[in-house]
Amino acid sequence: VLEVGAPPSIRRYIVEKGSICVDGVSLTVGAVGPRWFRVHIIPATIERTLMGAYRAGRKVNIEVDLLAKYAEALLRDGSALRGGRSTRAAMMGEDG
Repeated sequence: VLEVGAPPSIRRYIVEKGSICVDGVSLTVGAVGPRWFRVHIIPATIERTLMGAYRAGRKVNIEVDLLAKYAEALLRDGSALRGGRSTRAAMMGEDG
C-alpha cells in the first residue's frame, strides 16, 4: 500500500476507484482522505518500477485523470472542448 499526500489543487480530481499516475505508473485509487490518497501496488509493479525503493517522505510526480479536468471545465462554462464556444452554440452551429 502506498499513501501519497496530495495538495488541494489536485485533490479534487482524485476519486476512489479512479485512475491516477504516480511517477509515470498508472494506478487505481483505493482510498481517498482529505489530504492523501492510497493505491495498492502489486509485486510486479514493485519489481519493474522504482516504487520498490520508495521511502517515507519521498516526493513523487502525480498526474490526475485528464477526464476529470475536462468534466470540471465543461461544468464550469461548457466551452472546454469547443474552442470557447458555448454548448448551445456548438450544438446549433452558431457562433458562441
